[in-house]
Amino acid sequence: MRTLASLAAPPLLLLAGTGSASAHVKWFCAYDVAGQPRGLEQVLCADFEWLTVLALACLMFGCLAEGTPLGGALLNALDRVTARIRTDTELLVRATLGFFLVSLWELGGIILTPELKTDVAWIPWLQLAMAACLIWRRTMPITGLGLVFLFSFATAQYGLFHLADYPIFLGIAVYLIAQGLGFKPFDIRSLDLVRWTAAITLMWASIEKWAYPDWTAPLIAAKPQMTMGATPELFMQAAGVIEFSLAFALIWTPLVRRTSAIILAAIFVSAIAEFGKVDAIGHSGIIVVLLAIAADDARATVRVRDAAWAPAYYGGALAAFLALYYLGHEVLFDTAVGQGDWPVI
Repeated sequence: MRTLASLAAPPLLLLAGTGSASAHVKWFCAYDVAGQPRGLEQVLCADFEWLTVLALACLMFGCLAEGTPLGGALLNALDRVTARIRTDTELLVRATLGFFLVSLWELGGIILTPELKTDVAWIPWLQLAMAACLIWRRTMPITGLGLVFLFSFATAQYGLFHLADYPIFLGIAVYLIAQGLGFKPFDIRSLDLVRWTAAITLMWASIEKWAYPDWTAPLIAAKPQMTMGATPELFMQAAGVIEFSLAFALIWTPLVRRTSAIILAAIFVSAIAEFGKVDAIGHSGIIVVLLAIAADDARATVRVRDAAWAPAYYGGALAAFLALYYLGHEVLFDTAVGQGDWPVI
């Protein structure tokens, strides 16, 4: 445990400084989803390149270390430290999601996340009923179906591109349904499905930091200590690379993904100190999912080729998400912008 703590402390202290950037900017600042994103020629600059190379080097180092006796010792230490979380993962998810849904009911006028406003009076009461269904394991699937309905309702109101920020809700919904009914969809563990949707959610969110860094400008102006002495431009590029790399690590080898989950959870928790109750409520679901990933004791044989393939998979994921974001934006908003159908929020 002492070895684990000594190795984890430096990166946690370093990355916790980026916690403010992990607060969802749409919850606190004006934004325009249909606005023109920053051009790729501006995103893919020299700073972006060396930051991604550094992140990739850390990923490869983690893969190589995992196959050594030190990696095995760290996994064993993690297993011991997180044993209680692993035993009570389902209970923690139910309790945290219950807190989340009750909070939405108390706040009122919100569909799942703070920026998704609604005037529909029965939405808060539906969320309260969904929270009540989490009390019993047999009624958990009802809450899962409710999450799918609310996600679909919000998509109809705000558009698919906006809700691409939140596929983790669908992952949590599948988890609740699968756990409540006691089956493995497609013979895949429900926790793995949540892990993949968490990774997709965070990788997509990181693209927004590069495409729309100006959305965060008011936060940086109000809290200049966020940048830790860096220029706002470099800070947003670094915040995006860190988030994308840690999100990608969630789908990689066991030690790498568990370490990534711990760091991401620390970043999200540190952001709560800066942004308060709204951030605590909004990120509670992903924090508990990250804790569950950190406690997952599933093992896999890690070979040198896993590290060798890391650049190809990382580069492919980065290219795919950039292409999906920019091409999707152009297809969905190219004509709508001229018609004024998508107001600034």
